[in-house]
Amino acid sequence: MFVRKVRPKKPAAIYMMNLACADLLFVLVLPFRIAYNLNGNNWIYGAGMCRFVTAAFYCNMYCSVLLIMCISVDRFMAVVYPMDSLTWRSPQTASVVCAAMWLLSIGGVTPLLISNQTIHLPDLGITTCHDVLDIHHLREYYLYFFPVISSLFFFIPLIFSTVCYVRIIQALCAANVENRAKKTRAVFMAVTVFAVFVICFTPTNIILLSHYVQFARKQNDESYAAYLVSTCIGSVSCCLDPLIYYFGSSQCQKQVLAFLKCEGVSGIERSAQFTSSTRSSKLETFKSSVSSQYRKLMV
Repeated sequence: MFVRKVRPKKPAAIYMMNLACADLLFVLVLPFRIAYNLNGNNWIYGAGMCRFVTAAFYCNMYCSVLLIMCISVDRFMAVVYPMDSLTWRSPQTASVVCAAMWLLSIGGVTPLLISNQTIHLPDLGITTCHDVLDIHHLREYYLYFFPVISSLFFFIPLIFSTVCYVRIIQALCAANVENRAKKTRAVFMAVTVFAVFVICFTPTNIILLSHYVQFARKQNDESYAAYLVSTCIGSVSCCLDPLIYYFGSSQCQKQVLAFLKCEGVSGIERSAQFTSSTRSSKLETFKSSVSSQYRKLMV
């Protein structure tokens, strides 16, 4: 829909299209994670695929965070500085920003692509993927990697997004808008998007950070269950992002409504055509009858 239907492509639509691509990347690798868990956490697809699936998971999460931050900044400029931001809030700028966010995300997960993520456990007869890693590697590598990546790709975007949405809500509440329903809807949209951002990604990154720090210092890690739950919570964002697409873009709303109504419209058109042809037929019959009666009177 974003690629073919939405015209013209405004900055918000470009950000959302890239967010949909990030979600698509996650959905494409999700079956491998499902099969891995159903198979008793035994990875059978090779070390290279494990590295790719692990990197794709984190790339989706952090790229989504960065793109939602971009959406919040774009909305902030549009609401708080509508005239001053017209010069640089263009589709070209949005495309360049999205490309930069993808490069940052891919660069951030590159260490996961080049490091071994599989460990064979002879006692259990399974090969794990990212669940069990070498303790010496953890203490020397991941103790620094995950604090840095969480700070750069989550906590800093969280600060920017919080400031932007607080200012947006303040500006909307202070604005003198005649259509109060539209104003309330805009405030609700800002609160909803920010809530999705905080609920989906904050627990994931906080528990993820504490999980790796704790696991790097001692082998008996009690936060593993919480870590698994937090990754599931983070994955829910893929289900909630379509709400952001729908309520965040008027173009998207029109396309979705057009898609949902197309069948009904087709049925109405067919019914209208049938009614029109029936009426036409009755009219022709009536005219023919009147003409016949007229001829009889003339005779």
